[in-house]
Amino acid sequence: MSHLAPSGKWDARYLGPVPHDSSYYAKCMLGGVLACGLTHAGITPLDVAKCNMQVNPAKYTGSVSTLKTIVAEEGAKGVWKGFGPTLIGYSLQGMFKYGLYEIFKDAYMNLAGQEASEQYKGAIWLAGSASAEFFADIALCPLEMTKVKIQTSPAGTFPVPFGAAWAEMSRTKVETRFPFGSLVPLWSRQIPYTMAKFFCFEKIVQQFYTHVFTEPKDTYGKPTQLGVTFASGYLSGIICAIVSHPADSLVSQLGKPQNKGKSLGTIVNEVGFGTLATKGLGTRVVMIGTLTGFQWWIYDSFKASMGMGTTGGK
Repeated sequence: MSHLAPSGKWDARYLGPVPHDSSYYAKCMLGGVLACGLTHAGITPLDVAKCNMQVNPAKYTGSVSTLKTIVAEEGAKGVWKGFGPTLIGYSLQGMFKYGLYEIFKDAYMNLAGQEASEQYKGAIWLAGSASAEFFADIALCPLEMTKVKIQTSPAGTFPVPFGAAWAEMSRTKVETRFPFGSLVPLWSRQIPYTMAKFFCFEKIVQQFYTHVFTEPKDTYGKPTQLGVTFASGYLSGIICAIVSHPADSLVSQLGKPQNKGKSLGTIVNEVGFGTLATKGLGTRVVMIGTLTGFQWWIYDSFKASMGMGTTGGK
């Protein structure tokens, strides 16, 4: 289709198979809800294992043994602790992460103009994803804090049902720093993660369509395009996990009762950066690689079903 707006001026919102209007952005937000909410909630047991390995590495030494220990102590339902705030929190985060990324990317391309947009694609991907994640984390933070507290508290010391846990976090907000006490470490985890996620995804997709599938993208069927989407998402997820893991560990450490009132710097000094960067990393690489691959696949499947095309290209 034409890259020109009805006014005759070049406009990034007209580069794709359909115009990027308010309906398009709303559908992208819905796609983000499905992509992030369903995938994060579906791997709650892995998240429970990871968080407990981060906050109590002496007791929880591996993902499989951690899950076995939790099941032995709390029953099978113990590995699904935090499902509610995970589903709601990451649905909200996905809505803003994906929807606002599309909005910011178009806005920054139009600010840069046609020539600069082509020359500095990578910078626009990074700026768009960072801007989107800034707002997405504000929506996620209270629910992430509740989730971590539920998942890492010893059995019987903190409510597990979502409503009761939320009420307890509110009641003890001076101690827990609820609802936005973890926002800075969440930004430090999620913004680099999302920048890596979107930049690497877009770049890997670009390489696929430049060096492997060299015909015009729209000549390939949906299965091929969605296969490229999943592979690119999985590879980008591995990079994301490594980049963001130290901050992810720090968010988990903030949920420990022993760390109430401590500054972030104090926690880093006590735990050690090496431990923050490596403990639970293997589990998280598998978790985030799979997660990111399926997130992009769900998102692009939804977009394709709406006639909006898949993300990325040459």
